[in-house]
Amino acid sequence: MPYPCAIGVLILLISVMSVFKDKRKMFIYGALYVAAVYVTYLLAGLGLLYFLSIIPLIVAQYVSISVAVIIIAAGLIEVKDYFWYGKGFSLSISPERAKKIHEMTKRITLPGVILLGAFVAAVELPCTGAPYLAIILLLSQNFNVTAFLLLLLYNLIFVAPLIIILALVAGGMKIQVIKRWKQMNRAGMRLAIGTILIILGWLLVLIASGIINLA
Repeated sequence: MPYPCAIGVLILLISVMSVFKDKRKMFIYGALYVAAVYVTYLLAGLGLLYFLSIIPLIVAQYVSISVAVIIIAAGLIEVKDYFWYGKGFSLSISPERAKKIHEMTKRITLPGVILLGAFVAAVELPCTGAPYLAIILLLSQNFNVTAFLLLLLYNLIFVAPLIIILALVAGGMKIQVIKRWKQMNRAGMRLAIGTILIILGWLLVLIASGIINLA
C-alpha cells in the first residue's frame, strides 16, 4: 500500500512532464525518477541494517522497543487521519519541502530527475519511514541472503504503484483521473497503513521481549 505523499509527488512530476509530446521521453524520465527512489530507499535500508548489526545486543533490544513505540504512535496518527483527515498532526511532507520539490520539477533534466528522486525519497521519510523501519528491524533479527532478497522485494512493492501510475499515464490515461482516484482513496490508504503499522509495532515489541523468536 503506497503512501499518499509518495503518489502525490509522482503525480506532480508527471503533470509537469505531460508537456512532453514525446511519450517515450516522459516514460524514460519517470522511470529514472522511480529508480532513483528505489535505490535511495535500498541504500538507506542497508545503512540501517549495518548500524543495527554493530550495536550491542542489549542496546539493540531497547532500540527495538523504542522504535516499536514510535511505529505504533505513527500508526495511530494514520488511523486518526482516516476519521479527521488534515486535522492536527499528520505524517506528511512539510510545506517548505513540498515547495522545494515543486520548484525542482520545473527544471527537468536527465541528471535533475535522478536528483529529484533521491531528494523526494529523503524528504518523504516522515511519512514513509515508519513501515520501512519496522521491516528493517524485523529483517535485522536474522539477516541473511533471504532477508536481503526480502528487502529488495519490499522496496519493489513500495515503488510498484508508482510504476503502474507511470505506465497508465504513458499509455494514455489522463492525469486528472489519477488525481481524482488519489483524493477519493487517501483516507482509506491512511487507515490501511495505520493498521499495518500498529500490527508491526506490536510484533516488534513481542520479538524484543523474547515472546516471539525469529532466529
